[in-house]
Amino acid sequence: MRTFLKELWTSIVATVVLCVVVSGVYPVLIWGVGQVLFPHQANGSLVQNNGQIVGSELLAQGFSGARYFHPRPSDAGTGYDPLSSGGSNLGPTSQKLMDGIKANVAQYRQENGLPADAVVPVDAVTASGSGLDPHISLQNARLQIPRVAKERGLSEEAVRGEVTKATDNPLLGIGGDPGVNVLRLNLALDALTPKGALAEKKP
Repeated sequence: MRTFLKELWTSIVATVVLCVVVSGVYPVLIWGVGQVLFPHQANGSLVQNNGQIVGSELLAQGFSGARYFHPRPSDAGTGYDPLSSGGSNLGPTSQKLMDGIKANVAQYRQENGLPADAVVPVDAVTASGSGLDPHISLQNARLQIPRVAKERGLSEEAVRGEVTKATDNPLLGIGGDPGVNVLRLNLALDALTPKGALAEKKP
């Protein structure tokens, strides 16, 4: 009986200590380290424009105007809904998926003045698994440069420079391909040509 009570007490103490450490001390410690070393990332990587929060570097937003770079298509809710993150769940044999991709390809070629047989980047016509991928591929961005430059009255070289600035490279050069952050890029372009800034963003 004495052994049983001793073991029971040891278990209770161990459980309480682990609860305090794992559910209290550790989260507070990590939160504190994040606030000191990475405050921007720890607080949601929020993006401000003229003193107002306009989004997050981690979440895609819909841009439709010709003067803006367009993100990946989204199946999150009605599109780009951060409260309904998710994909279409359509498989590779789905006719609905194929029809949607074909329509997106045709629209992409038309918007960017590409020939009917031009190769279109996959990320330009398919949604990501979350529907909220904030990046597009470099190839996708480069194909949109002529349209955006023309609409904004900028040189393609100037727009290409902003694309480079908005490009995020994989951590330590491994784990994926470079991606262009669409929100940061469009805000940077609006700073160069502020007329109609963010007026053509989809709700």
